[in-house]
Amino acid sequence: MKVNDIMDINKIRKDFYVLNNNDLAYLDNAASTLKPKQVIDAVTYYYEKLGVNIHRGVYRLSYEATDLYEKARQKVAELLNCQFEEAVFTRGASNALNLIALSYGMNHIEEGDEIITSELEHHSSMLPWQNVARAKKAKLVYVPLNEENKITVENFKKVLSNKTKVVALNYISNAMGYMTPVEEIIKLAHEKNAIVILDAAQAVPHIPVNVKALDCDFLAFSGHKMCGPTGIGVLYGKYNLLKEMEPIEFGGDMIDYVGLNEVTYKDPPYKFETGTPIIASAIGLGRAIDYIKAIGFKDIMKHERMLRDELIDKMSQIKGITIHNPNTDTGIISFNINGVHPHDAASVFDEENVAIRAGHHCAQPLMHCLNEIATIRASVYFYNTREDINRLVKAINKAKAFFENFM
Repeated sequence: MKVNDIMDINKIRKDFYVLNNNDLAYLDNAASTLKPKQVIDAVTYYYEKLGVNIHRGVYRLSYEATDLYEKARQKVAELLNCQFEEAVFTRGASNALNLIALSYGMNHIEEGDEIITSELEHHSSMLPWQNVARAKKAKLVYVPLNEENKITVENFKKVLSNKTKVVALNYISNAMGYMTPVEEIIKLAHEKNAIVILDAAQAVPHIPVNVKALDCDFLAFSGHKMCGPTGIGVLYGKYNLLKEMEPIEFGGDMIDYVGLNEVTYKDPPYKFETGTPIIASAIGLGRAIDYIKAIGFKDIMKHERMLRDELIDKMSQIKGITIHNPNTDTGIISFNINGVHPHDAASVFDEENVAIRAGHHCAQPLMHCLNEIATIRASVYFYNTREDINRLVKAINKAKAFFENFM
């Protein structure tokens, strides 16, 4: 399938029930993507044909469910180019990032240590380390953003020091679409013996990610932002780090031996997956990975950037709006209609069946940098079309004309 061919896009869109049953221009993909029927069918198959627990049962249904679950983990490992044992299923990217902070952070950060993050972060990337810094009396250090509110290698060097123990940054900003120069940042951090954690929730669905080539220590992403189910995410960690980390939740399936006063845990990834796993959602994520790989990241990137360029070009011709990231690296565009609250504008967009996000996007420190209380965010994916872009531009003009009557 070639997504830069409009006929093939129409073919792809037929896989999405939401698009087929609604007159909708869906441009809120940075928040969550739509689910193709192939993913829904995979989840339905588990519930209708299996519906049992995994790892424990010796009967056929349990064996098949276990096989599907672990095959999904193998698909994740192949997607990221990591070992099977380095892919931990979690309840989402936020859950994965918190696990790193609560397990690795609480046991390795000491008073006076420094943790580097940025004002460009999603709250899920920043807040776990705020918590660690408070608890351990460490210092949270922020990479200065440049005039475009980007993270640069030059500014990262300004805050990197011999006290740096952890670097927690986004791979792609959820609010601005900027790609962080992670390759060089990781090399610099490792020269100081600091570990690097990447929030890749906006990266893994859109670009090829090779954790071995990057040499990052940890990485997290979520399933629902890449056509998978909600409630499933992945924590990648280098095996030696996962091996030494303590679990933060305890119960069944993650143990090797339990005595009255002692316990030993299974090896990673299982010691971090206590209780009944997220079976159906993991199976659905595996199918989503198949679906995206069949389309191909090369075509996904080409198509998204074509739509981005077209949208920015058309928006730039509208007077009275501010585009905060005209040089975005991806299909995420944040803007404001001057003098109009984003929530009010979003209501007009909804009347036009244009779905976008209005708010602080779980990135309030960035809103302070932009001197805005909130922005409007449009974000594209491979199933979006030029017609979606045209409908958004029409909705912007309608909202602008409507509110000008009250100014």
